[in-house]
Order: sequence, then structure tokens, then C-alpha cells
Amino acid sequence: MLFLHSVRHMLWTFTAIIPLTLALLFVSVLGAGSRLRYRIAHTWMKLNVTSAKSMLGIKTRVSGLDNLPKDPYQGLVLLSKHQSTFDVFLIAAVMPRPVAFVFKKELLKIPFFGWALACLDMIRIDRTQRRRAFADVLSQGHRLLGDGLWVTMFPEGTRMERGEVGEYKRGGSRLAVSAGVPVVPVAITSAKVWPRKAFVKRPGVVDISIGPQLSPAGRTQEELMDMAQDWIESEMQRLDPHAYPAIQHE
Repeated sequence: MLFLHSVRHMLWTFTAIIPLTLALLFVSVLGAGSRLRYRIAHTWMKLNVTSAKSMLGIKTRVSGLDNLPKDPYQGLVLLSKHQSTFDVFLIAAVMPRPVAFVFKKELLKIPFFGWALACLDMIRIDRTQRRRAFADVLSQGHRLLGDGLWVTMFPEGTRMERGEVGEYKRGGSRLAVSAGVPVVPVAITSAKVWPRKAFVKRPGVVDISIGPQLSPAGRTQEELMDMAQDWIESEMQRLDPHAYPAIQHE
């Protein structure tokens, strides 16, 4: 039964993205601004979260929204744990302000999904050219942060297995220090219901915990990233203790 529910949700997701992409291409040709284009994409993201609840039994529980800045012009770097594709939908759906993801340019080749991405004001990078990629993150990130957007990065660089800790790269903290904006760490337990590379999804609750703002003032990029990592991983252990059995018995 779980397999059939997963098939139904996948078909719905792929079907729903077609009109979204056509709408984005249409308004882009007409010269629509980035905010309108984001609102169209945001609708699809939220629908993916609500359809996961109705079709797959995946519920969400959010905490820490009060930690987010209220100033509509305050830029922010969100550093999030990354366990599944669902994280992208969740972050976009939960955050009260437009977010800009950093993504590898290969995604642009995916029919419809990639075409939709190309219409949005996001940060695309070429991972084969590391220096150029980071320069793009800094230049485009400064511009987006200056517009009051929240740049969202997954510092481990890829999806991690449940209970696994990857190497936290410092691109996000370097951007925050360079731009003088705070970092907000985010813990997401999506692998409990949507495991990495797994097709079959399980019903359950995904916790999205938003941490305190970490100021870059007087801190190096290493110190800022270490603070973000410590908060994220300790929060992941609190939210999903069964994924860290060795730690629980120390």
C-alpha cells in the first residue's frame, strides 16, 4: 500500500509541475518580476507539502519561527540539514519570506523542473569549477541578500542518511560574514519518512526546527559555521534520538 501511495504522489508531483512551468515561462516572457515568479513556484512547493500529508500521511511540525527576523529588508543565510528532496519543499513552504536556493546547474537540464528553476532568481553553480562557483555564490548572494531575500544552503553539500553527519563546508558562513548578515541554522528530520534515495515514503511527522540567529559580528567564517553545525546536530539528536543510538549510550 505504501508503494502505491508513493506512486500516486510521484505522478501528482510530475503532473502538477507542467502547468507551473508553463505559467512561469509565460510570465517570464511578459517580463514579470522575480517576486511574482517566486509566488507561482511557492504555490507548487506548498501543494507538494499538503499533498504529502493527504496522500502519504506525512505531517509537519514547525518550531522556532520567532527566531526569524521581522524586518522585511533583513537578509539572512539559512543553513539547513539535508536528508531528502522533501527538504526543499518544506523550507520554501514554511519560511514566511522568499528564499533563494543554491543549486548545481545540472538541475537545469531536467525537463519542466529545470526549466522552472531557470525562471527563478536563485544561485546556480558549476561544481566542476570550484573557484568560479564560490565567486558566483558571493556575488549573487550579496545581490539577493541586499534585496532582503533569504539565501538557503545545505552546508553538507548533499543529502545525508538518517543519523549521518557530513562535512560542513563554509560557503554559507563565508557569505554571511562577507555580507554582514546573520545565519539561522535549521534542523529537519525528513529521513524518518522520506529516506535518501528511497522511492517508498512512510507516514509520520517531520520536525522543522529553526534555530537562533547567529551574528557574524566579531566571528570568523570557521567559528560561525562551527556554531551552526553544533546547533543543527545537537538539535537533530534531540528531535530524532533513535537515529543516534551510539550517542544516546555515551
